[in-house]
Amino acid sequence: MKGKTPHCLAYVQGESLAKSPLQGGKIRQESSSDIDLLDAYSRAVIRVVQTVGPAVVSISIGKRPSEEGSEATGAGSGFVIAPDGYILTNSHVVHAAGRIEISFMDGQSYPAERVGEDPATDLALVRANASGLAFASLGDSADLQAGQLVIAVGNPLGFGSTVSTGVVGALGRTLRSREGRLIENIIQHTAPLNPGNSGGPLLDSRGHVVGINTAIIAMAQGIGFAIPSNTAKWVVSQLFSFGRVRRGYLGIAGRNRDLGRSFVRFHKLKQKSAVEIVSMEGRGPAAAAGLREGDRIVSIHDRPVTTVDDLHRFLSEWPVGEPVSLSVIRGEERLNVTVVPEESR
Repeated sequence: MKGKTPHCLAYVQGESLAKSPLQGGKIRQESSSDIDLLDAYSRAVIRVVQTVGPAVVSISIGKRPSEEGSEATGAGSGFVIAPDGYILTNSHVVHAAGRIEISFMDGQSYPAERVGEDPATDLALVRANASGLAFASLGDSADLQAGQLVIAVGNPLGFGSTVSTGVVGALGRTLRSREGRLIENIIQHTAPLNPGNSGGPLLDSRGHVVGINTAIIAMAQGIGFAIPSNTAKWVVSQLFSFGRVRRGYLGIAGRNRDLGRSFVRFHKLKQKSAVEIVSMEGRGPAAAAGLREGDRIVSIHDRPVTTVDDLHRFLSEWPVGEPVSLSVIRGEERLNVTVVPEESR
């Protein structure tokens, strides 16, 4: 071996490395292509963060000055949706806050007030005492696809913009709000969320907000959830107009009830369950329409009702004060009853 290069060392020398059957020119070229793809991915994320990051804020809440102490009692994230200071965040971030302060990445801070909130979708709108702000645009969440790249940006605890990336894991998930209502069409994604990221935007590769991050399941390996932007658009329009989201209610408490096979066949129903009225408000819409405890609601406006969620879903879309027809089974008889939903209190 004297005077010769050991065979095992030949592969660490430049010329021999290029000619190696294991690491030849083709493989090196493919590796370079992979690097180019990663660079393009990185540039896309950087571009989105540079564009939207200035609109992402940290939200701190505290007691009213008249209350004992004034230190911050909670924090979350949010993002500006209009240059005159309107900011979208989670309802649980600002709910019952006596004092709200928002901070930007450049260190600027402003007092803010709550415009309105909707605990049923965990969304809230606040307004900062500022103008000419950078803002983010709400995109169309209906265009999302499983596997699509998403970017989560937050401003937790005022530590500046934090960024994480992932993909859409699933669409059409459902979550229970703190009120117990079902939030539909939830976006499930894999972008890790940090404490304080609640209320921050979930973005696509073009920098459009496709969701509002709302929760993580700590024991589920970082699965993240976001309220879809299309839901947020509807909620924001309601909060702008009324300061609240107007939903109809019937004034009943119900439970899911299986129907016997004979009922299903006799009444030619498509479902095997209905909602049984277990109690009613004495002066509520249902009582005024003549509904009774024990009635089983099988449809509303010709839409099958199998669970209480079906009623909530329908009444979230139906105009308050507009009469609607319910089909109910009372004893052995099937009846049609017209009810006028009132605004949920």
